[in-house]
Amino acid sequence: MLNPQQLFARLDALGLGHRTVEHPPVFTVEEAKAHRGDLPGHHIKNLFLRNKKEEMWLVVALEDRVVDLKRLGEALGAGRLSFGSPDRLRRTLGVEPGSVTPFAVINDTDRRVTLVLDSGLRERGPINAHPLTNTMTTAIAVADLQRFFEATGHTPRWLDFPL
Repeated sequence: MLNPQQLFARLDALGLGHRTVEHPPVFTVEEAKAHRGDLPGHHIKNLFLRNKKEEMWLVVALEDRVVDLKRLGEALGAGRLSFGSPDRLRRTLGVEPGSVTPFAVINDTDRRVTLVLDSGLRERGPINAHPLTNTMTTAIAVADLQRFFEATGHTPRWLDFPL
């Protein structure tokens, strides 16, 4: 599993622009709002989900979106969704609870997680996400983030929220 410095090296190797700021650890959207300062662009929330068939999803939505898990499960054809356990999160995406991020797909080398993105993230940028730890926030252009996903073998599914 990669650490933030290895992630940054991978972004650099791919020629992707990014900017990172450090801050105290944050575990919720409210804490992130209090500590991030004036970072322009999209701020997100990330949900690591699973169903009874052991299928997994990483859902990335605008931070103020309401996500109805029942409707989301229907939209994805996944049935009933629940949150993945901290152990499953560590094993699959290599991050701790509170540090869930779209960048974590870099650790999903078996491509077991389906990436789902809020279509609202396409409207303007950049996207601000934790770089595998909740003590930093990294800004990256939407187009560059898409190139990152391609490089990891994760093709995102875009959904219009709220569902």
